[in-house]
Amino acid sequence: MKTMSEFFHMGGYAFYVWTSYAISAVVLAANVALPLMRRGRLLADLRRRASVRRRA
Repeated sequence: MKTMSEFFHMGGYAFYVWTSYAISAVVLAANVALPLMRRGRLLADLRRRASVRRRA
């Protein structure tokens, strides 16, 4: 158990290391989520425009 504790403590730099991991995870998640959300909005807008054109 001592080695696992040392691993999580990381020689006194644990706060900086785990914070950088958390920030990296947030950025990676945003790089996936934001384009998917934008794609959904664009497709909805295109559907709306197509239905308006069909009515006219």
